[in-house]
Amino acid sequence: MIAADIINHMIPPLKLKDTGKRALVWMEELRVRLLPVTDKGSFLGFLTEDVILESNDKALSIADYDLEGRNCYVRENNHMYDVIRVASENDLSTVAVLNDADVFVGVIGMEDTVKAIANHSALQEIGAVIVLQIPSIDFSLAEISRIVEGENARILSTSAAKDDKDHSLLTLTLKLNQTEVSHIIATLERFGYRIIGRFQEEGIKTNEQDRYNMLMKYLNI
Repeated sequence: MIAADIINHMIPPLKLKDTGKRALVWMEELRVRLLPVTDKGSFLGFLTEDVILESNDKALSIADYDLEGRNCYVRENNHMYDVIRVASENDLSTVAVLNDADVFVGVIGMEDTVKAIANHSALQEIGAVIVLQIPSIDFSLAEISRIVEGENARILSTSAAKDDKDHSLLTLTLKLNQTEVSHIIATLERFGYRIIGRFQEEGIKTNEQDRYNMLMKYLNI
């Protein structure tokens, strides 16, 4: 999914002639703490609620406030993961979206990105999540996939990140298409992989138990 697909069109840009008071009203109505600022289609940065309140003058025009995140933007065709990266690099909760002509087309909030990820087809599939810790030098997704597929399972999605305390290690998260993964974990451990997390669909377990209870009740009639 690309940035253009998750733009939040409910958040309007401020103009330089607008006032801090108007910005605060919009922020309250939209339940946000910052708004993009544009001039003739060009993105200038974000005005934050804190900057307005610290100025002690809500009557100032937007042009008189200090803006943040002038480089906090992505292109329309950037992947949604780039949105997360840019937001993190700028320590802001909203990212501007520009087209190839550098014209402002909208913004994406982190909530919008999280919803997009949550609605991703792989995450909607029923299955368990396994988290492994692997030396970066030994990382081979092909080998891990072969082991998982050898247990009649399939990897639906993956994500990898460097360990915060030891950058020579990778934390690899696997979403599988099975809810019971004890046999897969056992096999991975037999091949020397360290499992540091296991998360199963509690809702699925509950539904299975409910069906079992209903069956037992029926058989007892």
